[in-house]
Amino acid sequence: MYSTRSGLILAFHGCDQSIVDKIIKGKDNLKKSENSYDWLGHGAYFWENSPSRALDFVTHLKDLPSNTKSKNSIKNPAVIGAVLDLGYCLDLLDFDNLKLLKSGYELLKETHNSSKLPQNKKTGDLKELLLRELDCAVIQTLHTVREKNKLQPFDTVKGVFWEGDELYPNAGFREKDHIQICVRNPNCIKGFFLPRQLDNNFSKV
Repeated sequence: MYSTRSGLILAFHGCDQSIVDKIIKGKDNLKKSENSYDWLGHGAYFWENSPSRALDFVTHLKDLPSNTKSKNSIKNPAVIGAVLDLGYCLDLLDFDNLKLLKSGYELLKETHNSSKLPQNKKTGDLKELLLRELDCAVIQTLHTVREKNKLQPFDTVKGVFWEGDELYPNAGFREKDHIQICVRNPNCIKGFFLPRQLDNNFSKV
């Protein structure tokens, strides 16, 4: 009942400058990500209200080893902003939706029978779960089951993630904590824009 999100939000996507230029000119659109390790399933990914985190992420991709697939498309890291309407959202900050996600896991187990389930994998210096093959498979299972049963499909998926080093000893916060949004329905993207810098010459006094 409360999965339909009202109002518009701002979100940001990191990519190569060439992609930003094409999208702003209306000559291209964001491609749907369909990696087996996508954190929130398949769709177009955004960082909620954080252009700096989007830039940090895409800069990290550029700095990956030269033989890494993700690096190949990033030569000039850039950020594009988007106005999103989340529509019917699988919001994983919602208690009921977390229970739904757990049921998706049980369904995935049934379909695999005795075969091995996908696994989330730790990688990087901090050995964090950055390759989320299990989470992706669970979320995609939910989408598939809803489609087969002719239930309303989710337009977007939203989740919160704790990532990076602790901000300070014994902190409950980490340096790259963020909210991520996966857009499945492209009609939820109401428009794109170029992020602006704050005008420090303006004074409210």
